[in-house]
Amino acid sequence: MFKYFFIAQSLLLLNSASSTHACLGGGGSSSYIGGGGGSEGGGVENSLGVNTYQTSCPDAEDIIFSWVETAVLNEPRMAASLLRLHFHDCFVNGCDASVLLDDAPGLVGEKTAGPNANSLRGFDVIDSIKADLEAACPGVVSCADVLAVAARDGVVVLGGPTWDVETGRKDGRTVSKSAANNNIPGPNSDVPTLISKFQNTGLSARDMVALSGGHTIGNARCATFASRLSNSGGSGGNTDGSVDRDFLQSLQDLCAADARGNNSATLASLDYATPTMFDNQYYVNLLSGQGLLGSDQALVGGTDGVGELVEAYAADVGAFFEDFKASMLKMGRLGAVGGGGGEVRRNCRSIN
Repeated sequence: MFKYFFIAQSLLLLNSASSTHACLGGGGSSSYIGGGGGSEGGGVENSLGVNTYQTSCPDAEDIIFSWVETAVLNEPRMAASLLRLHFHDCFVNGCDASVLLDDAPGLVGEKTAGPNANSLRGFDVIDSIKADLEAACPGVVSCADVLAVAARDGVVVLGGPTWDVETGRKDGRTVSKSAANNNIPGPNSDVPTLISKFQNTGLSARDMVALSGGHTIGNARCATFASRLSNSGGSGGNTDGSVDRDFLQSLQDLCAADARGNNSATLASLDYATPTMFDNQYYVNLLSGQGLLGSDQALVGGTDGVGELVEAYAADVGAFFEDFKASMLKMGRLGAVGGGGGEVRRNCRSIN
């Protein structure tokens, strides 16, 4: 049985560094690579279950956790990076590890899509995990399952909830840069757009609000929220009264060097208060008008129960954790490739 060795005191060792923005961004044709089928998307559930590798690779989850724990304790931002990798994978034709594929002759992958280029990270951690898994049990554990388990483990290391990850996915042989460009919501999306993007994959408005709570860890580049800072008075173009103007002014000051240098290297914490703790502070910040991204702050005034969920999660961390776990499981089932479709890659960066 998989056991965690996380010690609460280890959080004291964490630096204030945090992760790249884990924002969520239609359709588009898939590029078929090799023989055999790939993910078809749309919430298909195939051959997923708990403890799939108990016999075939009994140390699989221990191996994954060991690498994730080491990476996150060394660099706390890695937890959000791994969570974001899983999200960006699942939102493009399902959770099939297509996001990990490098460009190759005849293959234009998803890494160079707008939401991913110079932004996604953590590939080296996945490579290290996969190498150890191949040494322990060759050809057994899929890269798609590694992403799902590693996302959970990063959350756990930063003090968040745990859950039994469903495994049994196969790695897809399809990629779609166009879907990556269109399916993943951007950092300035309004609530109707966010709900639409999630519903297009089979997820609900409630899932959207719960999964947005992943922004309780991680960072975003100044470029992703620059439009909010365009008003020199600090209102950032917001007129609904929900934004803390002093907070926006502090962001203007932080990003001033970026504006002068015309680059986007400066990072701001998605949750300025507890950037290396997985908690419900993100929602508390939103109610105080201190959401970093436009798509985050917009949730406060959202209709169809969105604003009410923000208030509920801010008041009750347990309610947030329960819904976050349920939504992570639901997202993890999107387009799962099982049975005779897909493969178990030997190297997560390339088709076998």
